[in-house]
Amino acid sequence: MEWWLVYLLLGGTIGFLAGLLGIGGGLVMVPALTFIFTAQDFPPERILHLALGTTMATIVFTSLASLRMHHAHGAVNWWIVKYLSPGIILGTLVGSTLAGSLSTQALGIIFVIFIYYAATQMWLKIRPTSSHVLPGKVGMIVVGSLIGVLSSLVAIGGGLLTVPFLSMCNVKLQYAIGTAAAVGFPIAVAGTLGYIINGMLQAQSLPDSSLGYVYLPALGWIAIASMLTAPLGARVTHSMQSATLRKIFVILLYFLGTKMLLNLFQ
Repeated sequence: MEWWLVYLLLGGTIGFLAGLLGIGGGLVMVPALTFIFTAQDFPPERILHLALGTTMATIVFTSLASLRMHHAHGAVNWWIVKYLSPGIILGTLVGSTLAGSLSTQALGIIFVIFIYYAATQMWLKIRPTSSHVLPGKVGMIVVGSLIGVLSSLVAIGGGLLTVPFLSMCNVKLQYAIGTAAAVGFPIAVAGTLGYIINGMLQAQSLPDSSLGYVYLPALGWIAIASMLTAPLGARVTHSMQSATLRKIFVILLYFLGTKMLLNLFQ
């Protein structure tokens, strides 16, 4: 099988879903890469680490494109980005280091729990109440650190955590989404560096063409394809019912999480 074609198809699917549903691809890409790397006979004890690191690297490209779009519409609160970013960078580096020291099974269980959480939140349409204000500078660093740790452990851009936090602090939804997109870039950069460094220091017998825990062939093809199909997904979303799209995505998340959980205990 030509694996470059598989990565191209995966990237196209991820980009289309991102444009269609307005979500990052990490929740789908990590389990998909886990299955693909398993089929390629990569070292079993490092497959999930490679999936997480490679996914985090692809988010660098998607988050930068999203950041530019939201900034052009004036939807980024740069004060929030400024004071969340130090904690986010620190937390992301800590999280990627922690991920490197965890076993595949432990790391997989953390990811499956999070994917079930995300799917349930979408299914029940859980929204935080706007009953707080933004914390001070120290509080922003602490919150940023927590977002960074969890985001790097499960390879997401942080939107599923940052948007609810900002909404809870009375930030308007459009600014919460735009600011979360901006915050996703330092998460992705720091997380990628963390997975590269920890992979180079801790792991042996990684596949050829790997840079630490980032598998470069997968990164290249997925990044190219996702950038091409994201605009198509964005156009299609206006011709379909959002409720139907949400149900399809929730079912997909539950399926991927369950399959990944079963594979962990086989």
